[in-house]
Amino acid sequence: MVSDITKAAYLRACELELKAFKPGNVSIYSPGHDMTVEDFRVSAEVSVSHLCNSSLTLGERIFEAVRATREAVGCNTNLGIVLLAAPLILAFEEKGAHKTLHESVTNILQNTTLEDAELVYNAIRKANPGGLGTVDEGDVNSSPNMTLKDAMRLADTRDSIARQYTGSFFDIFHLAIPMYDDGLSQWDNEEWAAVSVYIGLLSRIPDSHVERKFGTKQTQWITEQMARLEASLSETESPLTVLPDLWNIDREFKNRGINPGTTADLTVACLLVDGLMKHDAK
Repeated sequence: MVSDITKAAYLRACELELKAFKPGNVSIYSPGHDMTVEDFRVSAEVSVSHLCNSSLTLGERIFEAVRATREAVGCNTNLGIVLLAAPLILAFEEKGAHKTLHESVTNILQNTTLEDAELVYNAIRKANPGGLGTVDEGDVNSSPNMTLKDAMRLADTRDSIARQYTGSFFDIFHLAIPMYDDGLSQWDNEEWAAVSVYIGLLSRIPDSHVERKFGTKQTQWITEQMARLEASLSETESPLTVLPDLWNIDREFKNRGINPGTTADLTVACLLVDGLMKHDAK
């Protein structure tokens, strides 16, 4: 069954991301920001059935997955993950034999509805992400008057998840997946390949969650730290040699309250796409 494939791919992506040492973020190496690995594992378990329910629309999947998560763990662990995973899973279900996953998700996003937007606004309010603030147009505290993709377009210059909706997941298919494949070729280790995705994205794309909290004042420093880590990783045959640097930067990020959560969400999306595409290749 397709739902068995998508459930397995989603749970694998969520677990693999937790096993990757992502400085500033929650992983098996280190909790952070009043959240633990168990919070994220429970979130994946309670959200998967809604995300992979073929009887639900895109908006319904997102709302029900966020609602279930909030009831289970009482905090926002996976809003970004759910927003990214839902269209990818729906695209896999509907792509047919003659479309790629990328083509299918592009089609899904072109056909979002006002109802999808209403449900996603409700989901965002329920998740209550930190640093959300207010905007003049398309504010989630009001009722939308446009489709979900149009609503995302209002935020795509300041939010990387919104940009995936308006840009057909360009950052995932054209940046993250090649990074993951390169890491896998270099070390033959999925967890370290996931680390290379997180570090590679964070060295190139300012983290939306961090910028909502701090503005741009931390951006250059974070970029420099990640670029240095990326260079070290690219030159080593054993990624374990960079563990001391990862620990040091993780402590520094968390001491400063820096949580690149959006980059972690993009990493999950990359791992989900990888799992779905590899199933197609079998």
